[in-house]
Amino acid sequence: MKAIQLEKPGHFRPLDIPEPAPPGPGEALVRIHRIGICGTDYGGFLGKMPFFTYPRIPGHELGVEVLAVADDVTNVAPGDRCSVEPYINCQHCYSCRRGLTNCCEAHKTLGVMCDGGMVERYLIPARKLHISTRLTYDQLALVETLAIGCHAIDRGHLQPGEHVLIIGAGPIGLSAIEFAKVAGAKTIVLDINEARLDFCRTTMGVDHTIHARGEAEIMTALQAITNGDLADVVVDATGSHKSMSSALSYCAYGGRLVYVGITQQELSFLHAPVMHRRELSILASRNALSRDFTRIIHLIEEGKINTHPWITHHAKFDDMIAEFPTWLKPESGVIKAVVQLD
Repeated sequence: MKAIQLEKPGHFRPLDIPEPAPPGPGEALVRIHRIGICGTDYGGFLGKMPFFTYPRIPGHELGVEVLAVADDVTNVAPGDRCSVEPYINCQHCYSCRRGLTNCCEAHKTLGVMCDGGMVERYLIPARKLHISTRLTYDQLALVETLAIGCHAIDRGHLQPGEHVLIIGAGPIGLSAIEFAKVAGAKTIVLDINEARLDFCRTTMGVDHTIHARGEAEIMTALQAITNGDLADVVVDATGSHKSMSSALSYCAYGGRLVYVGITQQELSFLHAPVMHRRELSILASRNALSRDFTRIIHLIEEGKINTHPWITHHAKFDDMIAEFPTWLKPESGVIKAVVQLD
């Protein structure tokens, strides 16, 4: 069976690995049809993702078909099309017992801490499969990306009519935009890339964007948009320690700052007194919950989220290794690249 392994930063290699065993209790065997490429994969390739270990078969944004299930599995059946919730949790720790399965104390994300779905067939806990009878495999592979933004917006308790500033217009920032719109918020996007800001305006329907040139200019633009109030919620999706360190200053009094991007660098709160003066809440957002996958599938099926603009690049499985480095280049215009196995 064909697979692709990230042997070390900067080096993929094709593998021939054994077929999976028949499904054991609670398991399903799936055929991988689509693999979305995300910032975690890019970070792993560049050696900048703190949770990544090597060598590793990547792949966690998956659109799959169920091939077989164990006798005790009732939630899916052979032939079902599914999105995969790639967060493997123990179900027993304190976090899991409270329903916080996204931050299980023994958490493993497929393709990051354990081998993932960049293979032809894969054995997975059936409880991690989310069925849709209407979505394409491309759309099913997008659900996990959208779930990250969905959970980040939920962490910020964003309310209708509030101003939300989303910093970083990559795929995670774009997914946060989708759920800011669903929440009825007034969305502002900040990025250093004018092409991505143009995509936010013309394709995502964002009314206000700010081109990041300097902190003083950003603050002036944000005050103008919010009538001086600043942002009720700030979502930093950059993974840049410099951006994350300065994001406090963009929060309104009583505001909430959500970190969804990850950095290995230290954060330095240059504006720490602002945190106390404005009584800010600082929140981390990690992964997503099972209910987010169910919700997102329904929103796409109902036409409330348009997935059409998201996928900008495709590659066949056998071409992925050669294509991958080109997706790292800003001039490629990649929003989401998807690998096809059929």
